[in-house]
Amino acid sequence: MKRNLMGQLPILLLASAIGLGACASAPTTSASGAVAQQSSKAAISRDEVIAAQNAWGAALVSISTAYDNKGLEAATKTAETVLDSAYAYAWGPVLFKPTLTTAPQTFRTTRDGALAYFVGHNSQFPGDTGFALKHWRSVKIENAAIFIDDDIAMSMGNVHITDRDGNVTTVDKTWGYKRDKDGALRIVLHHSSLPYKPG
Repeated sequence: MKRNLMGQLPILLLASAIGLGACASAPTTSASGAVAQQSSKAAISRDEVIAAQNAWGAALVSISTAYDNKGLEAATKTAETVLDSAYAYAWGPVLFKPTLTTAPQTFRTTRDGALAYFVGHNSQFPGDTGFALKHWRSVKIENAAIFIDDDIAMSMGNVHITDRDGNVTTVDKTWGYKRDKDGALRIVLHHSSLPYKPG
């Protein structure tokens, strides 16, 4: 039981981080998800943004370790939980440009496209090998700046991801968050690219 709980910890942290500041009196989201699109007016704090970023990093590692320890099915279930907990796909398109995608599937505005990017194995996205399956073990985030305007926040900076062999991949990343009606932060923008290296 204890081992199972520890395996769920990154997901619990993610749910906790994106739900910081939730109002207890907020109405329950409808089955269609339409109510959630109306935002709470509580201003997002810098601490909430950083907590959501760190929870995203922990969730990426949890997908990767689930794959290493239990296989693709476990990793896929974990990735689905991450997408449903952290992103705003229930509202409509998310502005998601992953690091390693090419035309005509550069932008992953749908949940299916995002899931394919994270875990691959989708014939509709044949170029995806599963970014979250690359044996990641830690994530460090360095913000260049965080912009906050009431219930909307954006951040830009570097994310350093370390794999099980100690190799570090650094990406330039921009996130956009909007608070939903239940008080949770939802990712509405996620742009990632490799740092420019002049020839």
